[in-house]
This record gives sequence, structure tokens and C-alpha cells, in this order.
Amino acid sequence: MSQRLKMLIGGTLGACWAFGVVWLGASAINLPIFALTPTLLLAFLGPGLVIALMIFWSAVRRFQTEALMDGQTAAAGSREDIDARVLRNTIEQVVLALCLWPAIGFLAADDGPGLLVALGVSFSLARIAYWVGYRISPPLRLFGFSATFYATIFALFWAGGIWLV
Repeated sequence: MSQRLKMLIGGTLGACWAFGVVWLGASAINLPIFALTPTLLLAFLGPGLVIALMIFWSAVRRFQTEALMDGQTAAAGSREDIDARVLRNTIEQVVLALCLWPAIGFLAADDGPGLLVALGVSFSLARIAYWVGYRISPPLRLFGFSATFYATIFALFWAGGIWLV
């Protein structure tokens, strides 16, 4: 199977996952609207814990690898390099979420709290899938990337009433 085909399959499956997360969060998780602020705060707990795990893992790997102890850059393509790329991309995704999830929660009216819960849980699972996929074979990372990115974008469409289905 070609790299492009693997990436296409992973990206498509990730987009399907994201669609399911938004639909489930907006229609099946019913929380009262007054729970929006605490839910928003807790929605970032999972992503924060995933970042903490990645930072911890990178620190442990630096401690165990003589060549990296003094802060050198990892060799291109090494597990340490992949871990650094995953952490960097995860931080990018968290910044996107920090910019959009509050507005999504507010704009989605009654669906907001449930949607935020679904986004937070899904984010954590998708980032772990991204990390594992990247370590197995770089094209496999596309599922986790797509599941994270598209969930935020689809939720924005849902909240803004721009649902294209």
C-alpha cells in the first residue's frame, strides 16, 4: 500500500471520527447550559494531561540518551525526534482549541457543554493515536491529526450553524 493511500485512509477515518464526536457531543451528551464555564475549564484537562505526559516522556528520553542530555537536537527520524514533533503538533492543536472551543461552547447554545466534553475526551484519544501512529509509521499519524483538527473545525461549523451535511 502506498504512503499516499495510507494517509488518505487515515485522514478519512479521522474525519469520520471527528464528525461522530461532534454529532455525539452535540446531540447525545446533555448538560445544562449553566455548566458551560466549568465544562470548558474541564474540557482542557485531557489535552493538558496528554501534553504533560509527552513532556515527561521527552524528559525521560533525554535523561536516558547521552547525546541529548545537554539539550541537543535529536537525530532526524529518531524516536526522540518523532516525540518532539508530536509534542510540537499537539501544542499547535491545543492553541487552536484554546482559540476556538470557548466560542464553540458559547455559540452552540444548549449543545455547548456536551460538545465541549466530547471534544476534550476525543482530543486526548486522538493525540495518543497520533503519537502511536507516528511511531509505527509516519503516514499512520494522519488518523490522529484529522480526528483532532477536524473535530474542532466541524464543531465550529456546528456551533455557527454552518453544518454542511
